[in-house]
Parts: sequence; C-alpha cells; structure tokens
Amino acid sequence: MKKDLYRIMNYIIIGGFTTLVNIIVYWLFADLLGLDYRIATTVAWIASVLFAYITNKKYVFESRTSRISELVFEMFSFFGFRLLSFFMDLVTMIILVSGIDMNGVWAKIWSNLIVLIANYIFSKYFIFKNK
Repeated sequence: MKKDLYRIMNYIIIGGFTTLVNIIVYWLFADLLGLDYRIATTVAWIASVLFAYITNKKYVFESRTSRISELVFEMFSFFGFRLLSFFMDLVTMIILVSGIDMNGVWAKIWSNLIVLIANYIFSKYFIFKNK
C-alpha cells in the first residue's frame, strides 16, 4: 500500500512535469509560431511522450530491463498506449477548440487531465507491471 501511494505521488509529480512539457511545447508551436492547433498538439505529444517514457521508467515505476527484447517490448507498449492517449488528446482538443470554441491553451489543460488519468492506468496495469 505504501509503495502504491509513493508510486502515485511520483506519477503525479512526473505527470505534472510531462503536462508542462506538453502545454509549453503546444503554446510555443500554436501561439508563438502560429501553427494549426492539431499540428501543435502532435509536436507537443511527441516531446511529452519522450520525456514521460524516460521519467516514468526511471522514477515512477522503477522498471529495469535486463534484456534488449524486454526493453523493446516495454518501449513499444509505452509508445503504443501513448498513441492511444494521443488520439484521446486530439479528439478532446477538436471537441473543445472547434466544437465549443474554447481557448486552445485551456482546452489543452483539460485534455491533459483526461490523458494523465488514462496514462497512469495504462502504465500501471499494462506497461510497467511487475514482472
């Protein structure tokens, strides 16, 4: 129970940093560079997933892989589930920005809350599960 609470707290902290990476990269590409919000969402997703894999593996789930095949499987699982969450993010952004005309940065914040919860579930039960 104590280990689960520790893991959840670490996930929230790392998830917060991952969310910041996602929002800042989105803002840079959408607002500063003037790219379409869907393209900015895609670039932000790539940056945040790379950050998330490294930090979740090391600090949240303390995953150690002894063979290259385990590492490759873990990486493909992580990126595969994150691709699913990317589509959740993109659909949420389209609904909030195009559907109800919400500000892009505010929509990105709401979208990240949904994705954060889904990604924890994916990581805990499917990707970094105890071997």
